[in-house]
Amino acid sequence: MVSVVNSKRRLTKVITDGDKSTMTLEKSSISITNKYSNVSARSYALLLLMTVYSANFIDRQLLSILQEPIKIELNLSDGQLGVLTGVSFAFFYVLAGIPIARYADRGNRRNVIAYSVGVWSLMTAVSGAALNYFHLLLARIGVGIGEAGCSPPAHSIISDIFPPKKRASAIAFYSMGVNIGILFGFLFGGWLNEYFGWRVAFVVVGLPGILLAVLVRTTLAEPIRGHHEDKKLASSRVSFIDVLSLLWSRLSFRHMCFAASLSAFAGNSSNSWTASFMMRSHGMSSGELGTWLAMIVGLGGAIGVLGGGLLADKLASRDRRWYLWLPAIANLACVPFMVAVYSVDNAYTALLLSVIPGLLFNVYLGTTIATTQSLVGLRMRATASAILMLVANIIGLGLGPLSVGILSDYLLPIYGADSLKQAMLILLPFFMCWSSLHFYRGSIDLEHDLDAAPD
Repeated sequence: MVSVVNSKRRLTKVITDGDKSTMTLEKSSISITNKYSNVSARSYALLLLMTVYSANFIDRQLLSILQEPIKIELNLSDGQLGVLTGVSFAFFYVLAGIPIARYADRGNRRNVIAYSVGVWSLMTAVSGAALNYFHLLLARIGVGIGEAGCSPPAHSIISDIFPPKKRASAIAFYSMGVNIGILFGFLFGGWLNEYFGWRVAFVVVGLPGILLAVLVRTTLAEPIRGHHEDKKLASSRVSFIDVLSLLWSRLSFRHMCFAASLSAFAGNSSNSWTASFMMRSHGMSSGELGTWLAMIVGLGGAIGVLGGGLLADKLASRDRRWYLWLPAIANLACVPFMVAVYSVDNAYTALLLSVIPGLLFNVYLGTTIATTQSLVGLRMRATASAILMLVANIIGLGLGPLSVGILSDYLLPIYGADSLKQAMLILLPFFMCWSSLHFYRGSIDLEHDLDAAPD
């Protein structure tokens, strides 16, 4: 009898404790939900994440403006530089990206971002101590692994705190970090190199990111998944194969993903090699050139990517296919200006002609990422972004700068100092046209695939 009574007491205690735990969880959920129901809280989170992404691209882009002094000091070829800016970074970026994204879909996304910022910032600073090509290669691999933990969890967080009709605009704002990072990477890198050398530039740019990591960890709240959507959060984990199979079954995603990869091929190649092209073919100094490119690619690109997201959300309220039509049009508009940039003889004419591609190169970012998030379930978002970025970075970041560098080395006996210019003229306009075709083809199935998205 005593045993039965004790059992009942233990059962009552378990139920009571369970109810308290449930109430605590519910209160926690309500607290976070209320936090992100506040416009200022959403704005702070988006601004902080965009700042993180800017730091990501400052550290990534810095090498581009420093390539020429590094090439001279370490006696490197264009092919070796292409490995540094492309393959070595991209391979480990995508290799680490999938497992990190898988954890982010079931764990704390805020913490993933904070630790990632700390790793890539430290490895950027370490790059300044490189004594040879192998040391610098290892440091760039470290930067790539660290930066793999930035965008997939950030895309997932943004998709949870903004409703679908504002998602392309929000992700476009976040994606401005690409161009703001390029702006400061070119600006700081150019002038720091001119006055202090490339090694100091890496240290000065890398170390502040460690403080940013602390800020993310201590001030950014982890949001409730699916807060703005009428979807139930799946209790079971979704496997990587399930996410991959779902995306592969959507024709719109296949074409959109390949289109984004081709755009990234042209964009990353341009970002990696434009400074070297202007120095070799037009004799510009790193400080002056860094300032020009900061304004054209950095500021102009930020305006373009944000404007593209806002315009896409507005047009898509009438027809959601505009999410893919808009980047198709933007990419085609770049082509004649790109051809002209590599054909004129005057440095400042070439820079002025670069303004239009600078504005339009990254219009596809906000629309492509937002569409990917809308095609999948709530526990698939970080993984879906990682898959998109895996393909885009293998083709765009891994093969893009490397292909230009190898072709430049091949053309060197024929064109001399202009071999890089010729390589860019041959490859980049072609890839932008090819990209536009796939964006248009993807739009044909987009409406059906969005309607079939799971919870």
